Amino acid sequence: MHIAEGFLPAAHAAGWTLAAAPFVVHGARAVTREVRERPEATLLLGAAGAFTFVLSAIKLPSITGSSSHPTGTGAGAILFRPPVMALLGTVVLLFQALLLAHGGLTTLGANAFAFAVVGPWAAYGSYRLVRRLGGGLLPGVFVGTVLADLATYVTTSVQLALAFPDATGGIAAALVKFLGVFAVTQVPLALGEGLLAVLLFRVLTVNARPELERLGVLRPAPAGEAA
Repeated sequence: MHIAEGFLPAAHAAGWTLAAAPFVVHGARAVTREVRERPEATLLLGAAGAFTFVLSAIKLPSITGSSSHPTGTGAGAILFRPPVMALLGTVVLLFQALLLAHGGLTTLGANAFAFAVVGPWAAYGSYRLVRRLGGGLLPGVFVGTVLADLATYVTTSVQLALAFPDATGGIAAALVKFLGVFAVTQVPLALGEGLLAVLLFRVLTVNARPELERLGVLRPAPAGEAA
């Protein structure tokens, strides 16, 4: 769902940059606070950023001017809350634009809003809802990461529809077209990312349980007790 360099009209690119900027600034403060208050979580924070970078670098061709791929932001949002991922996700997008020609600098704001703002909030909100309804950690992780991916793809479709409305049906018709084209690759990718995130959290519950308890992902419990 990276929109390519120069693909958006200048006014749209600037508008999405302004929309994403407050979240990124807030995210920078959240990361600084996280590192200061929980320095032991720095390694896990770096791993969350690397996980996002690797997954979102898996690029599949989609419609002209964009691409489909997993996002990786849902897992980080569950671990560290969405504001942290607003910064980490934007940094990932910046490095991908500079090093991989994946996305672009002029479209960084639009990509960041979909990828690093909307996706993480969708992940965290749905994860918390599943937990509140009595679901366990792993079902919450699966739902959260799948919806992070899908919410990002829906947001990118909206951005493209606003920039390139259909000649006859307008924005609504363009949105249906973009959603339909993306769905072919994005729905399977989202489900696959959900399963991968479940495997990741299974490993973390075994090898990094103290860190998960400090982050509030797991409740302190005797060894062997389910989350």
